[in-house]
Amino acid sequence: MGNAGPIDEYVASMRHALRGPGGAKRDLLTEARDSLLDAAEAYEGEGLPRAEAERLAVADFGTVPEVAPGFQGELTVSQGRRTAMLLFLSVPLIAFMWAVIWRIFPESPHVDEIKPAWFGLLARTVDLLQLSVGVMGGVALLAFGRGARRVRRPARLTRWLGLFVWIETPLIGVSGLALAAAAHGPVGFSGYLPGLAVALVSDLLSVWQLYSAAHCLRCTRAVAALSAADRERSLSRS
Repeated sequence: MGNAGPIDEYVASMRHALRGPGGAKRDLLTEARDSLLDAAEAYEGEGLPRAEAERLAVADFGTVPEVAPGFQGELTVSQGRRTAMLLFLSVPLIAFMWAVIWRIFPESPHVDEIKPAWFGLLARTVDLLQLSVGVMGGVALLAFGRGARRVRRPARLTRWLGLFVWIETPLIGVSGLALAAAAHGPVGFSGYLPGLAVALVSDLLSVWQLYSAAHCLRCTRAVAALSAADRERSLSRS
């Protein structure tokens, strides 16, 4: 960055400070850079050298520690919205695929004789857990959309969503393994290609959910860290 001007250095510092979805982050930084360039061109029009014009534009915009908390808040909401959309779409898809598989899977007629008494209760519990994840995604999506004005702390909602997914998804996975073990496979399922394909897709979607939820937590930690640092600077100046 030896030949970079003040604006490029500023944008690079901002990029390093922020955490969030790649596309949203690029759009936010591009918008900031365009605003800085417009301000620098205005200063150049007044007869100032380019380097000085860029320095003044950056000074007017605000330091990275001052501006970053607001930008990070926007990125955190974007990540929460993406995670909510993923849950809202993927959970019904997983449920639909498994509903189809269990209707067409050629299960042994004696399979009920080998299932323990608690099998049915656990199966219904798993269904309710999966439903709760989808409902949570829908509610959060609504809150990030039409209800955005009523949500006072969207970063906190993003954090709750991330924690919820990291609790529910592993719990559903462990319960599903317990059901599979209790049904002994189920019988014949290990060689049933449509079922294995659905299992693979379900696992990939679950990993995607956890990955997106982890980014929710990462973004909210960044919001907290940047806000705390900004408060400390404000106190030290007062």
